[in-house]
Amino acid sequence: MTETPASPSRRALIGWGGAGLALGAVAAGGAVAMTGTGQDVDPVGAEAGAAVDFHGDQQAGIATPVQDRLHFAAFDVKTDDRAEFVRMLKDWTAAARRMTAGQAVGEGAYGGLAEAPPDDTGEALGLKPSRLTLTIGFGPSLFEKFGLAGRRPEALVDLPHFAGDNLDRNRSGGDLCVQACADDPQVAVHAIRNLARIGFGKVVIKWSQLGFGKTSSTTPEEQTPRNLMGFKDGTRNIAGTETDRLKKFVWVGEKDGPEWMTGGSYLVARRIRMHIETWDRTSLQEQEDIIGRDKGEGAPVGKAKERDEPFLKAMLPDAHVRLAHPDSNDGATILRRGYSFTDGTDGLGRLDAGLFFLAYQRDPRTGFIPIQRNLAIDSLNEYIQHVGSALFAIPPGVRDKDDWWGSTLFGKEA
Repeated sequence: MTETPASPSRRALIGWGGAGLALGAVAAGGAVAMTGTGQDVDPVGAEAGAAVDFHGDQQAGIATPVQDRLHFAAFDVKTDDRAEFVRMLKDWTAAARRMTAGQAVGEGAYGGLAEAPPDDTGEALGLKPSRLTLTIGFGPSLFEKFGLAGRRPEALVDLPHFAGDNLDRNRSGGDLCVQACADDPQVAVHAIRNLARIGFGKVVIKWSQLGFGKTSSTTPEEQTPRNLMGFKDGTRNIAGTETDRLKKFVWVGEKDGPEWMTGGSYLVARRIRMHIETWDRTSLQEQEDIIGRDKGEGAPVGKAKERDEPFLKAMLPDAHVRLAHPDSNDGATILRRGYSFTDGTDGLGRLDAGLFFLAYQRDPRTGFIPIQRNLAIDSLNEYIQHVGSALFAIPPGVRDKDDWWGSTLFGKEA
């Protein structure tokens, strides 16, 4: 990422928190995708480390072509000062605006006062934007603070306990979240690190998750990625160009309520541990029966090609694809942006690995919740376990340089 030369006198006077910096030029070598929703990135530009436009009616990082790396962080709020929290959201927005454009935070990682901490941590110096997107969300517990109880959306429910859940409280919930996706892992980690630094004393990271190897795609013209079980994942996912399906299943409508969520979405995050050692000793035929697709082509049972329309009754009654399909859930459909993870071992010689499941939807009560309930008899449950869970309201996008994350919730005059 490029640097903006520091001004010692300005930094000494106002520091990063009061800089109020606007979006500047994109780093050399990165072409900006000016789409308004971050949905369409030119493939050549993407390979060159392109920047995704930060501004738009919706936040980037939802319908945006899925990047290869993830750093997801859930935060708890420690301040009880509403004005201080709003100031942090504005500072976060200014930092996100610069980092997604490939620029350093504030006045940079060097060149300022030697006696003062630099505005940027510096590990992304020289790196391209790498299609970094930053997406913020607000958890149910945030609405217990700052007098926001009356503004909590009805759709932002407390997720029920699902069959087979073994949730770790230290990997669940959170007052707010930030999803950082990029094609370079260091760019994604740099983004979360700097937001956490700016938020010091006001918020603290409750839990975080690194992810690699996207397991779902919003670009169906590309090869479908595979999860750690070796199967293609996301064959029938909503594409970022399917505006009608996005409107129907992902974006909150004007009549859905509340008004401040119009154009936003709801995110379900689930950390799913895979018992891959057991899976790896399961026969190929059984694996394919459990999933409902063949492992090579990804074709549904009885069909030849991956994208052939599945004949659900040809699958076993407890096959994963059959139970998760919209036809088995009264049409319920979600947009998936999952990532694989491997976090060392569990102390018993088994890899702590699996899927960090991210699903965006218009309303979790008609999206994730009924689908997950239907998966109670899924034969795949023998090989997986949900160990972390969270739900967040994703506000609409930042419209222009004067807008900021959460302005529709807290009021632009805040």
